[in-house]
Amino acid sequence: MFLEMQIHSEQLKKITRVNVILPKEQKGKDPKVLWLLHGHSGDYASWVHQTGIERYAEQNYLAVIMPDGANAWYTDTAYHANYLTYITEELPELCFRNFSRLSREREMNMIGGLSMGGYGALKAALTYPEKYSACIALSGALDITRKGRVCNLDEWRSVFGFDLQSADELEGTRHDLFALARENKEKGLPFPKTYIWCGQQDKLIDANRAFSQHLSALGVEHLYEESEGTHNWKYWDLHICDGLAYVLGGKE
Repeated sequence: MFLEMQIHSEQLKKITRVNVILPKEQKGKDPKVLWLLHGHSGDYASWVHQTGIERYAEQNYLAVIMPDGANAWYTDTAYHANYLTYITEELPELCFRNFSRLSREREMNMIGGLSMGGYGALKAALTYPEKYSACIALSGALDITRKGRVCNLDEWRSVFGFDLQSADELEGTRHDLFALARENKEKGLPFPKTYIWCGQQDKLIDANRAFSQHLSALGVEHLYEESEGTHNWKYWDLHICDGLAYVLGGKE
């Protein structure tokens, strides 16, 4: 079953849309839930329009929830639109209340995304490790803080802080995936089963390699893959299947 919902979000202070895929019911079995995030300049409908996600959801008995993240980097922004809180708390609570087959249990919930959404998926999973058992990041914009990062500083200020003078200032903050991973390891917190893919011709390949190497140095188990590919839906449609196979146990 496919649903498009229009809801009023207290966290976003506006009406927003969400696409929901619910698989056909299987007696005595609840579906796992995949919270699936779009990239920069995309929206809640991007995954449905550009990929076979409806088919993959049926094949894997998954419920898929696709929120609209605007261009807010799935962050509680400086302009007080709380996108991280929305995707990790407000929207899940609404879905769990309205769709009785969806489970709140960590082992039943996964999060994934592409580009900006890959960053958002890992940010959510590392900020709230008790909520997600698995994470998929495709062509993720995983490094927003390392020195020399090219960014739109006006956009960075509206999202991460109006006083920001450089992306360098975000290093070590709650927005830095490298810092979040290190802190979680030091605290002994659980890590999601993580799949990372990036195309070798993608401008984000170096950031993906660096983050994978960072996880390996921390001793965090994950699967990192790279192959022929650019920053393109053709490859995301292909590799979301690889990611699902890995996090659901069909690929090692």
